[in-house]
Amino acid sequence: MPGAGVFQYISFRTSMSIITSLIISLLFGKRIINILQKKQIGEVVRDLGLDGQMQKKGTPTMGGIIILASILIPVLLFGDLSNIYVILMLITTTWLGFVGFLDDYIKVFKKNKKGLAGKFKIAGQVMLGLLVGFTLYFNDEVVMRERVIVDEKIGEVRSVSETDEMPVEQMIISRDVKSTKVTIPFFKNNEFDYASLIGWIGDNASKYTWIIFVLAVILIITGISNGANLTDGLDGLAAGSSAVIGTTLGVLAYLSGNLIYSDYLSIMYIPNSGELVVFMGAFIGGMIGFMWYNSYPAQVFMGDTGSLAIGGIIAVFAILIRKELLIPILCGIFVVESFSVILQVGYFKYTKKKYGEGRRIFLMSPLHHHYQKKGYPEPKIVTRFWIVSILLAVITIVTLKIR
Repeated sequence: MPGAGVFQYISFRTSMSIITSLIISLLFGKRIINILQKKQIGEVVRDLGLDGQMQKKGTPTMGGIIILASILIPVLLFGDLSNIYVILMLITTTWLGFVGFLDDYIKVFKKNKKGLAGKFKIAGQVMLGLLVGFTLYFNDEVVMRERVIVDEKIGEVRSVSETDEMPVEQMIISRDVKSTKVTIPFFKNNEFDYASLIGWIGDNASKYTWIIFVLAVILIITGISNGANLTDGLDGLAAGSSAVIGTTLGVLAYLSGNLIYSDYLSIMYIPNSGELVVFMGAFIGGMIGFMWYNSYPAQVFMGDTGSLAIGGIIAVFAILIRKELLIPILCGIFVVESFSVILQVGYFKYTKKKYGEGRRIFLMSPLHHHYQKKGYPEPKIVTRFWIVSILLAVITIVTLKIR
């Protein structure tokens, strides 16, 4: 067809992915909400004494179905389905979406407020981590391109350092290699290799690097997925923060998958990873479209169907483009929300054991509930968290050059 050549451009397919995702979430989102209302799939709310909390009782939940549809359909239409990175992202979205759906189903239809047992959620996240970790480590299509110095006299090959001086008998070439290197923020030669963690073993270290790498992948996926789940407590909070994070990851993926830009910024070039931008376009469109109905006062909640999936998507995406060490900065909201719960529970148990009475650090955890208890209106809390997310996103982008 005349003009069909535009589909070879990632920029065009990303734009179409965003537009299609927005159309699906905006046009079909209302229909899905109506179906959820007719089926009486409403939120089960515990009275925690928070302002406006009981007004949310009965609001349709499982709205993550809107998010999943808004992501999967555009990617299936415009993504390269033979690309290993796209395949992994589709599996991640479907897998964690299903785990979250089971949790919501038990809460809503089985009338069990606890939902899916925590051990089964963790098991689902660990299984996904194993799949992603093993694929990235052993699949031949997952490589990074590095520049090496070849000494023609002695045949030596070594990685290029920015401080290297080039004698006449040496030359620089590029080659695709299997690697467990990731980007470190704020460092000049900003790459860290998981293999260095077990370098003390000696010559056999390379045989066991996959263990460290897979464990790191599992830890990151589990942590960020649960962090997004904990953040989903106020109208628009998780969706808005995720949209900001997704936009930043999309920029990083475009730079990492573009030979010219990655060389200019001196960041690792990952062949074929640019296709991930199409996926992230659908993710961003889905988040923004969902916020149309999830902003205060929410007409629908994403439930675990959405929150577990978006957390896993962010974690796996960062791992695929080797930017997982940027997560503590970029996903600072998720990280702080998680740590507020860990600190609260840990301190309560410690003081109860020591003094016979449990004490609390925060008025309530996760952190956003602490500010609710202090009397801040919900929209103000959400807006300020968004502002912090944007600030963290800017800092994350800036780390590409400040090192």
